[in-house]
Amino acid sequence: MVEKKNILTYEGLRRLEEELQDLKVNKRREVAQKIKEARDQGDLSENAEYDAAKDEQRDIEARIEEIDKILKNAEVVVEDEVDVDVINIGCKVRIYDMEYKEELVYKIVGSTEANSLRGKISNESPLGRELLGKRVGDIVDVHTHSGLIRYEILEIQKST
Repeated sequence: MVEKKNILTYEGLRRLEEELQDLKVNKRREVAQKIKEARDQGDLSENAEYDAAKDEQRDIEARIEEIDKILKNAEVVVEDEVDVDVINIGCKVRIYDMEYKEELVYKIVGSTEANSLRGKISNESPLGRELLGKRVGDIVDVHTHSGLIRYEILEIQKST
């Protein structure tokens, strides 16, 4: 089975690499110290600090494994080379929500980086999928759980 490519911007790649480095260097050392201190307290069978530290260690190792897997299958979008005639991953788009009469700005990113609270939507989301390949002036219909939402594309720009 071919694993899915994880589409990342350089910013997303850098952020994951920094997190991985922090987990491997700092967090591992911190949790090892917590485990050592908990062991020094004696009986491990009823030691809540030891159990909590072991849980934290398991979470750190799981996140390291997750990031390694993402990076192994990463495909980086060169944002400076993004064509702004059509919407693609790495673009920043300004759209007009025709129902709520408001302008919205989103950066189209891969699903690994998506964070709607920071204005980053996935290329795999309903809106992101519909926006890809469209041009300024196009009307996009997005089918959601709450019904059909229409957007007009006002502007496409490089996100850097």
